[in-house]
Amino acid sequence: MPFTKFTNLDFDQIKTSIKDYLRSNSEFSDFDFDGSNFSVLIDTLAYNTYINAFNSNMIVNESFLDSATLRENVTSLARNIGYVPRSKTASNSRITISVEPELKTVNGIIQPISSSITLKRGLVFTGNRSDTNYVFSTLEDITVPVEEIKIRNADGSTTTKYIATFKDIKIYQGIYLSQKFDVDNSINQRFILGNSSIDTSLLKVYVNESSDPNDNQSLGTEYRLLDNIVNVKPIDPIYLLQEIQDEKYELFFGDGIIGKKVDSGVVTANYIVTDGRDGNGVKEFSFAGNLVTNNLSVLGSSEQSIKLLSNIIFGYYQKSEDGTYAVISVSPTSSSNGGDIESIESIKRYAPRIYSTQNRAVTSNDYENLIKQIYPNTESVSVVGGEEMDPPQYGNVQISIKPKNGYFVSDFDKSRILTDLKKYSISGINQRIIDLKVIFVEIDTSIYYDDTKISTADSLKTQIISTLTNYSNSLDLNKFGGRFKYSKVLGIIDNTNRAVTSNITKVKIRRNLIAFINQSAQYELCFGNEFHVKSGQYNIKSTGFTISGETSTVYLTDTPNPDKKTGILSIIKILSSGEIRVVAKSAGIIDYKKGEINLTTITITSTQRDNNIIEIEAIPESNDIVGLKDLYINFNLEKSKINMVKDVISSGEESSGSVFIRNSYTSSYLNGTLFRE
Repeated sequence: MPFTKFTNLDFDQIKTSIKDYLRSNSEFSDFDFDGSNFSVLIDTLAYNTYINAFNSNMIVNESFLDSATLRENVTSLARNIGYVPRSKTASNSRITISVEPELKTVNGIIQPISSSITLKRGLVFTGNRSDTNYVFSTLEDITVPVEEIKIRNADGSTTTKYIATFKDIKIYQGIYLSQKFDVDNSINQRFILGNSSIDTSLLKVYVNESSDPNDNQSLGTEYRLLDNIVNVKPIDPIYLLQEIQDEKYELFFGDGIIGKKVDSGVVTANYIVTDGRDGNGVKEFSFAGNLVTNNLSVLGSSEQSIKLLSNIIFGYYQKSEDGTYAVISVSPTSSSNGGDIESIESIKRYAPRIYSTQNRAVTSNDYENLIKQIYPNTESVSVVGGEEMDPPQYGNVQISIKPKNGYFVSDFDKSRILTDLKKYSISGINQRIIDLKVIFVEIDTSIYYDDTKISTADSLKTQIISTLTNYSNSLDLNKFGGRFKYSKVLGIIDNTNRAVTSNITKVKIRRNLIAFINQSAQYELCFGNEFHVKSGQYNIKSTGFTISGETSTVYLTDTPNPDKKTGILSIIKILSSGEIRVVAKSAGIIDYKKGEINLTTITITSTQRDNNIIEIEAIPESNDIVGLKDLYINFNLEKSKINMVKDVISSGEESSGSVFIRNSYTSSYLNGTLFRE
């Protein structure tokens, strides 16, 4: 019998197949394959076959992007279609500092030690978060002039000072390193950066081709990273980058046909080794940099320079109308935009998609894939074409981005993203990045439990919050086009612990209106989900705020029209007696079907919530909430209500249900106060 039908990788079945094959051979027909020494040989053959089959299977799996599991194989396969996995990205902060340098006397005149001061690249600040220290660096030297200013003293006199201000400098979390390679023009020479955790977006590569042995100070020509070989000339200073083993990176240079060939000299690579996402959220900074002038250290790490640190302030001096200057304190921004190296799953997902874009932005998927390459801090993207807008805006593309940390993309990053997108977009198409619109989903749940099966109600509540938190971080939510699944939430609560007997859960949706304080403005809030309408009752609730001409705290509410499709927004206040007083009967309109709120011109002077926010809530018609188009859905547990209710029937305390109805009854419908608490 020919031994050709072998398809199983199980050891025992391989062994059985070998025995069947040998028994079919007349020369071994009388052998006892189980009891004789022949069994050892069969085990050896089966084991060898099993190992070879397993290795062959793994080798085949590692040959395809979808099935590969080792990172170096995944990155190698992605490289074949021109995809370079995203590196770690350094978190960054913007800081403004002013320093008063040492003075010197020349011919009896007191003047600063130099007319300008340079902040050397490299380590400039240290930061602290949660008792962990982080270092922050700059990539380039920053030189500013020393200016003479006059400070007004308390007694009315003035004092002359010499101040150098480093305004709005960008610092990156990580250690600044420089690595040099002597080009030996050998075939086997490789330019491998010796550190992992590099932020490749901050990598600077220089080539000094000078043959002068004394020319060691000049970095030479800066080379740029090549992302498209179109229109690249043989003399263009370009380099390529790829990830290799152990999450390190290798540089490649042109061959004289595509890009300039490097035959000699010194290659210098300056980069930052970062902690990625761990470096986010640092707010407390201390200066640790090196300020120099004419190669003379003024401030640095020596004991002498530490005495001068009192001259450094976080802020700048602003000129007043009388010509004197006053200090304007500027707190450093919290570090953000740090990200971890791209995961294997992300590489598998986006490598073929980036390849499919073919370096052009046409479809919404093209925009989504390209934006995640341009702005690695992207968590989710919504792209809406002009034909989908209301009213239509043909020729326009509206983009909304949710960053990994926080809810808003800075104006600087918006400008950079739009500039980079221009390289891929079609002529005549205008892109616009709008601020993130978040629709918050809150629940008000009463959870019934059997107290005989748990130690305390608080411990059970903690378990439920933990499981709901896991769901709030799932792929169903926290994205554009996400969906809050009501039945799944009910199931999660019920299945948390066997002590949970049932739950009655109500759903609310909320948008935050950001008010323009002391400015007349109109406001529009789109919820993207139909509102539930109660006839003749108030459906919209808000937190308190004040308006021009009214000192009392006021609230938004609504009155449905007879068709229950639209309604009138009103502004009310609640007197100390509890009486409701209408401040503005018609302050806007509401579309219950579309889930839209429009406020007419109004001047808001203050809000109860911080950051000029007015929270507006509504009851959805459906408990399944969808993040429509540019709405980012967020399951907000922080402002949800979780009430633990003892189930006296399940615990056996009573069987008639009368006590349950009297003490534990919970309505399935939301009502409560007239305003949002």
